[in-house]
Amino acid sequence: MLKHVLSLAAWSPCPSHAQIPPASLQRFLTFNAMRIHAACRNAKTWKIRWEEEQHANGVKWQQLEHRGPYFAPPYERLPRGVSFYYNGKPMRLSPATEEIATFYAKMLDHDYTRKAIFKKNFFCDWTEQMTSEERKKIKQLDKCDFREIHDYFVERQEAQKALPKEEKQKLKKEAERIQEEYGYCTIDGHREKIGNFKTEPPGLFRGRGDHPKMGRVKKRIMPEDVIINCSKGSKIPKPPPGHKWKEVRCDNSVTWLASWTENINGAIKYIMLNPSSKLKGEKDWQKYEIARCLKGVVGKIRAQYRADWKSKEMKKRQRSVALYFIDKLALRAGNEKEEGETADTVGCCSLRVEHLRLHPRMGGKENVVEFDFLGKDCIRYYNLVPVEKQVFKNLQLFMENKGPGDDLFDRLSTSTLNKHLQDLMEGLTAKVFRTYNASITLQEQLDALTNEDDNVSAKLLSYNRANRAVAILCNHQRATPKTFEKSMQNLQAKINVKRDQLCDAKLELKKAKADSRCKRDVKSKAALEKKQKHVEKLEEQLEKLVLQATDKEENKQIALGTSKLNYLDPRISVAWCKRFCVPIEKIFNKTQREKFAWAIDMADEDFVF
Repeated sequence: MLKHVLSLAAWSPCPSHAQIPPASLQRFLTFNAMRIHAACRNAKTWKIRWEEEQHANGVKWQQLEHRGPYFAPPYERLPRGVSFYYNGKPMRLSPATEEIATFYAKMLDHDYTRKAIFKKNFFCDWTEQMTSEERKKIKQLDKCDFREIHDYFVERQEAQKALPKEEKQKLKKEAERIQEEYGYCTIDGHREKIGNFKTEPPGLFRGRGDHPKMGRVKKRIMPEDVIINCSKGSKIPKPPPGHKWKEVRCDNSVTWLASWTENINGAIKYIMLNPSSKLKGEKDWQKYEIARCLKGVVGKIRAQYRADWKSKEMKKRQRSVALYFIDKLALRAGNEKEEGETADTVGCCSLRVEHLRLHPRMGGKENVVEFDFLGKDCIRYYNLVPVEKQVFKNLQLFMENKGPGDDLFDRLSTSTLNKHLQDLMEGLTAKVFRTYNASITLQEQLDALTNEDDNVSAKLLSYNRANRAVAILCNHQRATPKTFEKSMQNLQAKINVKRDQLCDAKLELKKAKADSRCKRDVKSKAALEKKQKHVEKLEEQLEKLVLQATDKEENKQIALGTSKLNYLDPRISVAWCKRFCVPIEKIFNKTQREKFAWAIDMADEDFVF
């Protein structure tokens, strides 16, 4: 458990964290020092001392013990009455071939199975797993009929939903038993919850957008693929019978418990502690404190990169323009990757000439840059941005004598940019800029949009609008949910019913007023008050529904959760809730409240990012 003591401190925050020498800043940012300084608007400062034994620099734990990952259950063959058909004829498949066929069958009604690249990749991987006899017979995917298998899984899912209460209770208890056995670890004497203790089951890779590897088969993770991380002298987890671990190591400079390499992109996957754990909370706090440090030096950094726009060195000019984009537009830096390994996604440093169009004048504005590229997770980034005249001139210079596929910043890389940022401020990276700009935007938007006299529903709309401004800045888009139109129709129907009820209630109130004026007795006065309260209640309910519809419509293509979980200092939201008497559970759900428990404890209503 995370223990802390709150006490009033005499420490006064310096106006700029930039004045702290690098070595001192590093100590300040190391959570193992266990001193958290939260500067508040009213000049109060609270000191939180984490009552934990301090480790040497870089050491995350001294003792770690766990049960290892929980593996996906083995494949169960389809019942005899369920068949795969090829060219109209039933065909009995080998276990490995049949299992992969079920992956495709389960997705039969999904949009993915209508995409050519998905089908091509699936069929290629599937045939590799077939027996030689099966490979001779199954030549074309369009002659394969998975419908009977698909129907079987749909029926099984429906039967699962229709299980009697007693059976569902048994399944729930079994899930709780597994959670209790595999879902916790012991770290430095504390029992901590594990985030993802189950290995991902085999299936078909989906990816985002038009990912070139969509449809490929994700292989089953076996104990022989897994590296176990635990402390020396601890009880090493036992692999399933008949298996052994790939490796057992003791690395207390990292926080992961187990790892393996997945077969699609060669990425390393980890079993980590739950977001609500002490170590995760420390890491979160440190991330936002570094972003707050940037607040004190960002003016100097901006002045420097503006000066470098006219540098005689092309490298400096490119770096300064890239940094301007990262700061102004919250662009990701972008990482180098091998061609064809992943989708053609780019960040600021990997922009190509084809991703920009320059417009000296457009829509009544001058020096407009038109961005159009695929960002992280294949989300399209499209933006028309008026820029400084010198930035526009530099972009024209960078694009001279280059083809569409050439790098815009051909003398810049993510690593050299981040190295430069480290020289400007200890711990500064391009991602810190993104966190800073997201958090400062939320703070400014909340200050501008929130009306103290509004009811809770109106305040929540203001909060979501502030959050949406951040999501737009960070390009956190999503496709409009398929159920959106239907849910909006249902919501509008509720609004119409409520309006009719309000109309009827107002007529009843009018009659009650007339009756009260006529009779002037206690009974008619009580009836009038009752009708008045009923109208007020209906008006409040109607307003809440209308605000809900407005919020839903405005957010249909915006993903608010990503920025809230990863880029927004949660103390801003906590302070806002406390300042405007909004229940925190309206902003953070139970899981998020556990993740941000440190922020809920730390921030009072006067906290300012």
